[in-house]
Amino acid sequence: QVQLVESGGGWVQTGGSLKLSCTLSGSSIRDYAMAWFRQAPRKERDFVVRLSRSGANRYHAFDVRGRFTISRSYAENSVYLQMNSLKPEDTAVYYCATSGSGCGSENARDYNYWGQGTQVTVSS
Repeated sequence: QVQLVESGGGWVQTGGSLKLSCTLSGSSIRDYAMAWFRQAPRKERDFVVRLSRSGANRYHAFDVRGRFTISRSYAENSVYLQMNSLKPEDTAVYYCATSGSGCGSENARDYNYWGQGTQVTVSS
């Protein structure tokens, strides 16, 4: 059974940093493209960043470019989201997800496994 568990969320002031972790069990991250999405209260779940299965390609949503970085560790079977220069509008529940396609996409429907989410709150 494939499971994803996120951690690392919390409260931070504007301009601060957080690093989220997502650990996969029941399978290997080598088999999936991985992505992070986020959902703010009363809003749709939005794409944040994705990493191809090969690790060669990354794609960031426009509003996080230059601030957020996705990475992974085979040893930890985990993916990470380093978030810098955080803004109040980054406040959301952050989810990691897996896709069986090579590159993944910006569409949440293309992802088959999801974590439970971790809350990130950025105060002004």
